[in-house]
Amino acid sequence: MAKILLQTTVRKNEGTWHAERFSEAVSVLRDDGHEVVARDREPAADGADPILSSLAESDFDELWLIAVERANGLAPADVRGILRFRERGGGVLTARDRENLGTSLLNLGALGLVNNFSAYNRERGRRFVRHSGDVGDYQRIVPLEPVHEVLRTRHSPSGTIEYFPAHPHEGAISVPKNVPYARAIAAATNVEDGRSFNLAIAIENERVAGGRTCGRAIAVSSLHHLADTDWTLARQREHLEVYKDYIRNIARWLAP
Repeated sequence: MAKILLQTTVRKNEGTWHAERFSEAVSVLRDDGHEVVARDREPAADGADPILSSLAESDFDELWLIAVERANGLAPADVRGILRFRERGGGVLTARDRENLGTSLLNLGALGLVNNFSAYNRERGRRFVRHSGDVGDYQRIVPLEPVHEVLRTRHSPSGTIEYFPAHPHEGAISVPKNVPYARAIAAATNVEDGRSFNLAIAIENERVAGGRTCGRAIAVSSLHHLADTDWTLARQREHLEVYKDYIRNIARWLAP
């Protein structure tokens, strides 16, 4: 099983979304046999986080990065550490919030290219509020063909994950034309106007200089898909139990 670092881009006292608020997802991963370290950003005197900046030299297999800062979430050394981590085969998941929270992701190569913000790297022609439902609700999703393995489950009649936690706002993610190794794997419908939007983008077989293959990566549209609040307030517990397979699948898929 994998050794996973779940880390936020803020200090514990800097905002709402500290690492302890993702304890339910951490528990699912640990129950599945993974070793999980959950921590917040702890920058040293030079501004770099000692764990992220040396991630490529660590024994971690995966980084689950919760990007929730308003500014300066990753120092240059942290960015280099994460990029080298992917280059040596480490798997990375990114999650963020709406508008411009988590813009540090823009520095992370392909993962930055697929994340769209209100003020930066805007999604062409798709500037609208993504509203998938109220907190505690579950939204019906569309697994995009071919169905990705992280969306498979033995616990639904269709054999796929059918529901994600809903939220009044989702972040924007899209696949640029110049990123052929990325594809949207799940979509949902805006409850206000029926327009579709992406929920997850998978990145695989990305090459770096010398022909090496980077570690796999997945960008999810919202940290609320992982947050305790959206899980513990779930009014449809049967959907939550099936959805946990999605979390388990991601950890297995990202492992080197």
